Amino acid sequence: MIKVRKLAQCATAGALLLLANCASQKPVAQTDQNGKPINPYPVGTYEHFKAEPTYPKTHSVWKNEELLSRTDASNSHIKIDLATQRGFLMNGEEVVIDYPICSGVKSRPTPTGTFYIMEKIVDKSSNRYGKIVDAEGKVVNRDADALKDPVPEGGQFVGAPMRYWMRLTHDGVGHHIGPVRRYPASHACVRGPSGTIPTVYSKVKAGTRVVIE
Repeated sequence: MIKVRKLAQCATAGALLLLANCASQKPVAQTDQNGKPINPYPVGTYEHFKAEPTYPKTHSVWKNEELLSRTDASNSHIKIDLATQRGFLMNGEEVVIDYPICSGVKSRPTPTGTFYIMEKIVDKSSNRYGKIVDAEGKVVNRDADALKDPVPEGGQFVGAPMRYWMRLTHDGVGHHIGPVRRYPASHACVRGPSGTIPTVYSKVKAGTRVVIE
């Protein structure tokens, strides 16, 4: 009887070990009849989103709606991956939203490190970068630097909009809505899509950690 019980226990342990091993294995890569790879993960999962051939250069955004409903300024932080040009709203170690970003060019790179949101302003415009218009309102410089570029008589400097501004540094680097190229193109700020940044903004506060790598 004892021997039978031990055999049963061994069989159960073996089955559990087999299940654990299977669970840790990645799905086997498959291809369709034309030889194109088939995404092995269930549609709608984060694994499926990241396994798509267009990731990370896609403009698409992935959300965990259920986790988003449980995310607020008390448990959130932001991660920015400069290599993939993707941003992540995080709840602990779980990704809540994965979205495209646009960071600084080589001459004005986005700083790396750990930062904390210093201020939040919904309607914000740059006091340095923008465009210059003449007295008739005609644009004469579309990529102007207010500290360097002259303004014609009767004209004015118009700061670039940076809505849903989240300041990260004292010298003007922040995270905000802006044109999202799929390559670095900003003056050091981290731009994000207009359909996503307001949600990210609503889930963080002054003091929320932002990690840029």
